[in-house]
Amino acid sequence: MLSLKDFETDVSKNKFRFGGDAKVAIGNGMNLDITLNPDFSNVEVDDIFTNLTRFEIFLPEKRQFFIDNSDLFGSFGYKVDVIPFFSRRIGLARDYDGNLIENRIIGGARLSGKINQDWRLGFLNVQTEEDPANGIASNNNMMFVLQKKVFSRSNIGFFMINRQTFKDYDFTVSNDKYNRVGGVEYNLASADNVWIGKFYLHKSFQPDDKKGNFSSSAYLKYNIRNYVLATTIVYIDQDFRSDLGYVPRTGIFKIGNSIKRNFYPVNGIINRHSFELLAVNYWRPDNDFKKTDHEFSGIWDVEFKNKSDLEMKYSNNYIFLMQDFDPTRSEEGVPLPGNNGYYFNRISAGYHSNKTNLLTYSAESAFGQFYNGHSFSAGGNLSYRMQPWVSVSLAVNYDGLRLPNPHPDADLWLMSPKLDITFSKSLFWSTLIQYSNQRDNLGTNSRLQWRFAPLSDLYLVYNDNYFTDNFGPRFRSVNLKFTYWLNI
Repeated sequence: MLSLKDFETDVSKNKFRFGGDAKVAIGNGMNLDITLNPDFSNVEVDDIFTNLTRFEIFLPEKRQFFIDNSDLFGSFGYKVDVIPFFSRRIGLARDYDGNLIENRIIGGARLSGKINQDWRLGFLNVQTEEDPANGIASNNNMMFVLQKKVFSRSNIGFFMINRQTFKDYDFTVSNDKYNRVGGVEYNLASADNVWIGKFYLHKSFQPDDKKGNFSSSAYLKYNIRNYVLATTIVYIDQDFRSDLGYVPRTGIFKIGNSIKRNFYPVNGIINRHSFELLAVNYWRPDNDFKKTDHEFSGIWDVEFKNKSDLEMKYSNNYIFLMQDFDPTRSEEGVPLPGNNGYYFNRISAGYHSNKTNLLTYSAESAFGQFYNGHSFSAGGNLSYRMQPWVSVSLAVNYDGLRLPNPHPDADLWLMSPKLDITFSKSLFWSTLIQYSNQRDNLGTNSRLQWRFAPLSDLYLVYNDNYFTDNFGPRFRSVNLKFTYWLNI
């Protein structure tokens, strides 16, 4: 099967862009995907979020070229702490000012799938364009994966990642010439699903770097009807680095343990409820194993017979700030002082209705201490489906921070109405509006899709973004995209 993407035009910039995609089936289990000068204007925009943490938020991949067989490439590591390969790194780069901007993809290929019932193979190679004006080098991005099924449901995987520039640039340092990460991983899943685990060892390589650069983890869960016990150990060396990965922080040693007791009442409205105790601790091995974080939580989780669920949680937290940190991320904000430890307690609750109903809703709230102040959060989502034609939803979230002087208070709002209309089996319209005063952005993404033939589409996409303080325009575009699939 071959797909040819003929052209894309950005009306706002009077720019035409030519490119193509191809997909070829090899045997019964392998697929070869090729892309040249790709455009992803038809992709849904990312959901805006309010970030009160010190770390980058993990956002899912939405580009089809990277989604196919993504579990083969992106399942390595431990999502909370480290993922050696995160495909969203490809096609984005930071300029001289540290801003994240588009780094055009020249082309790429991906071979992935099953060799036979026991073996899976993946190979990805993507070349990005140089952008000297913004201090961005042209990089070759490669990943090789080999995975073998063992026992009934377990597997062993090996991978190698390489990000490398083949040209010397005045704006790059020698340590950025290449970054390589290799590793092996064992995923345990017993036949009866009682034992589940993940064990891995990864190592990174950079020029003139002869240090350990290891990342390792051991996770094991024991799951029976009445009890669930889990333990996790994670170590990430201070010098471990993965340019194509998601690594929120390095130089940590983590131990986490949890125990859950399930109950199944015979009578009443509750189908199952459980009590869980969780303890997670972080230390810094390079700083005499100084403790930097902990979370001790008690969780009550309820599943009702009408398929709705309720969760209530109490947590005691400790965070030692190594550096100054402003949770509001505002220009006028005064950061909380670093080299200081903070203890705080919080209570949260969340309810979600039966997701199979035409009318669904959810509500969440949390309050308590926040570093050296207090915070209150509340949010919810309301959705209604008029099958099979219309789906409409509204998500609202509020975070109020009250911090002592000289740190300013903050009232952070996030609102996201969405409308999906199915006019027919071949014509669809989707519109998403997102408002966030933390990100100073009011954005609209409206996409009209006409499927005029099997797997062949014409997209008309309108994007409009404004600043929230004066509602001045910050970005606007109209994209027309044509995709046609040929069976060969």
